[in-house]
Amino acid sequence: MNFAMERIRKKVISLNLDLVSYQNALNKIIFLAKNKTSSYVCFANVHMTIESYDDGDFAEQVNNASLVLADGVPLVRFVNYFYGCKQERIAGMDLFPDLIKLAEVNHLKIFFFGTTPEVLESIRLKIMEEFPESEIVGLISPPFDKSLDDETYVSAIINSEANLVFVALGCPKQEKWMANHSKKISAVLLGVGGAFPVFANLSKRAPLFVQNMGLEWLYRLIQEPRRLFGRYFRTNTKFLFLVLKERVKVLLRMESISLL
Repeated sequence: MNFAMERIRKKVISLNLDLVSYQNALNKIIFLAKNKTSSYVCFANVHMTIESYDDGDFAEQVNNASLVLADGVPLVRFVNYFYGCKQERIAGMDLFPDLIKLAEVNHLKIFFFGTTPEVLESIRLKIMEEFPESEIVGLISPPFDKSLDDETYVSAIINSEANLVFVALGCPKQEKWMANHSKKISAVLLGVGGAFPVFANLSKRAPLFVQNMGLEWLYRLIQEPRRLFGRYFRTNTKFLFLVLKERVKVLLRMESISLL
């Protein structure tokens, strides 16, 4: 199946978002993993969008990914409103356990890179309990005081012969790391960030109705106000401003057309 021919993308502020169904996203990732294709997947939200808007080099790194998926509800709504496309949300937290299950079924090797040793051990125990036939070939928690570009990490992943590498270094670190190292690694790298502690039952996810309202960020803010308030205030405010700017452009374009 030629996935490259089917790729459809729409620009959301600074990102080229893939218009793809949840199931087709899963299918493409498993296809790439089976073929050990050097590739990486980004899960886009408001934070990533603004980071990309402020940093052109980072925007290029994200847009060069094999898939840029609509993780954040505001991005889904942007696509639906400005392009009239029915794009569904593809959250890393939802895709993560589904990929673990499919990896077991398809006998794909999985590797975990990032977060803390405690979180990684909790993930390992849960996978062994729920997906006992899974093959975990590596778990690395890089020290905060050590360069992420240390080639020993890349060598360990290459030598593991992993098909899927789940990366949790936080945005924008994980996307930069994947972009810088993906060509050396014959596997699919996935920047799933906050999915690690949620899957390990060490962090609670917002109730479904809160997710559907697009307020999952607010739920996280309530849980970690000191760490997240500054980031959310900056990125959410700037995103709203840029959306309004796009709306004004559309209105002016429509006005000019009506005057012709």
